[in-house]
Amino acid sequence: MKKMTELTMDHYLFKGETIGEISVLTFKQMPLLHVTDLEAKKALFDYLELISYQDDIKVLLIKSAPVKMERTEYVSYYQKMMASDFFMLPLERMYNALNQFILKLADINKMVIHADSGNVILLFMNISLACDYRIVADNTVYQNPNIELNLAPKGGSVFFLSKMLGPVTASRILLSEEDVTAVQAHQLGIVDKVAPLEDLDRMALEVAQNYARLPSGYAIGIKKLLNFDIKELRQYLEFENELLRRMVMTGHLHNFSGLNEKL
Repeated sequence: MKKMTELTMDHYLFKGETIGEISVLTFKQMPLLHVTDLEAKKALFDYLELISYQDDIKVLLIKSAPVKMERTEYVSYYQKMMASDFFMLPLERMYNALNQFILKLADINKMVIHADSGNVILLFMNISLACDYRIVADNTVYQNPNIELNLAPKGGSVFFLSKMLGPVTASRILLSEEDVTAVQAHQLGIVDKVAPLEDLDRMALEVAQNYARLPSGYAIGIKKLLNFDIKELRQYLEFENELLRRMVMTGHLHNFSGLNEKL
């Protein structure tokens, strides 16, 4: 068994700490900028692996970065990546890293709580959907930049939302250009709780503590049964990658024509 002290970490991508039976992983500013960073990816997955083997840890609480890419920044980031002569390498690294992270959250033998706030692009919402419980601040707004990019969403949104809400409601959300507020997300069932921004950390920890009180075998058993279709999720994410490759390679990215002249 790994020592609890090894779960305390301060990396440039994230901070890790332990509070009782809860491991708290807090992402630092602009984590998406490090998604193709192999060293950062290794550090994150090594940390998650440590948690998975720590019997004294029952819950993983993930806190999103206080500053992250919003809609306009994500569109610009993606377009600049596409303007590179070797754009497929960072794209493949990004797609594969996201697949592995989502699958790890769904399959890790701990209950996973996700806390978020502010403007949240679809990609980060998708990551939260792989978790077992979602709590957001009342200032949370979900944004979909993929329509502007003319690019299918990455991260399992169709898979998760169609399971949670049914295909009709999922398609209505994903095909709409309108933002989704925290209250609307709660009413739809996308998030489990909405908290005042100033109380988010405290209430997220309380949720994690409530889960930690459950017998581990029972809680993880329920999680495994709910995620019985993990193989289907893996196949879906692989197909999602292939679809995105085709869209990118056939020039389906919105406004990509002449992009090099603009940048």
